[in-house]
Amino acid sequence: MAFVLPILTTANPPTIKELEAVLVAIIKKLTRYLEKQNIIVKDEDDNFQLSIPDEDSFSKLQASSVTYRFATGPSKGKKAMVLKTVHDIDHNSNTGLVTKNSGFSLHAGVATKADERDKLERICRYIARPAIAEERLSTNVRGEVILRFKKPWTDGTTAIKFSPMEFMERLAALVPRPRIHLTRFSGVLAPHYKFRKQIVPAKKTEPQLELISANNKKEEEKSENVHWARLLKRVFNIDVSHCPKCNGNMRIIAAIEEPAIIKKILEHLGLPSKPPKIHSARGPPPIHQDEQSFQGEECFSDFPEY
Repeated sequence: MAFVLPILTTANPPTIKELEAVLVAIIKKLTRYLEKQNIIVKDEDDNFQLSIPDEDSFSKLQASSVTYRFATGPSKGKKAMVLKTVHDIDHNSNTGLVTKNSGFSLHAGVATKADERDKLERICRYIARPAIAEERLSTNVRGEVILRFKKPWTDGTTAIKFSPMEFMERLAALVPRPRIHLTRFSGVLAPHYKFRKQIVPAKKTEPQLELISANNKKEEEKSENVHWARLLKRVFNIDVSHCPKCNGNMRIIAAIEEPAIIKKILEHLGLPSKPPKIHSARGPPPIHQDEQSFQGEECFSDFPEY
């Protein structure tokens, strides 16, 4: 869990001993909270273990994923095969204002001022980054999935290799549960903070697209939902308010809602007037025998360094 706290005055950086004390306090409070919630159980060996019912398969997927192991398939209980290179530099910080303890790490080497909006945006983007970068995903000649790291680890690991089903298992563990908040705010940024109106700036009114009529503009101002035309432009970079031929502004001249008229217009323009048929969901891909028995290394077309 990561937090971005606004700093109003410049403070001296903490020492390593202070960071270690803060990290120990965080570990104690977090484990105590998880123990009270019956999420973890402390056994006789002074270790914490998960107690997962057999019918809770999704929790087993998540528990196996955080321990870098598989919960199903031929590789059940095993770790994923890693690809290594010459020992270099770890992608985690080992110098500066950073400390580690029992699998937890605390980094305090980044600070931003109130006027450094670009730097603050980079920190926010780092916190809200996706779990997987698509540009570092590829497949080898066997059809296996290769996930390359941005920087090699301290042991030289540069990538992980999965079978298609093993990769689907890891993706399934990332799916959030229903009705669970993925982002939480505390302190002055909490939604029910009594002085929130004095902290959070007022909402700015953005200019509406030319495609929205005058009547729709009034409804748009009353509603907090973003208009569909603006969503298309934001998500797919499609600006329906401009003509692709003359690059001029477009406006609504008629709204046709009769199915018979819509079908006639589409057929006149030579466009399909019927929606495509929905095909039934297919089963998982079969696992070949040669993939199950493969245990050694090989050369990959996507990784010439191997």
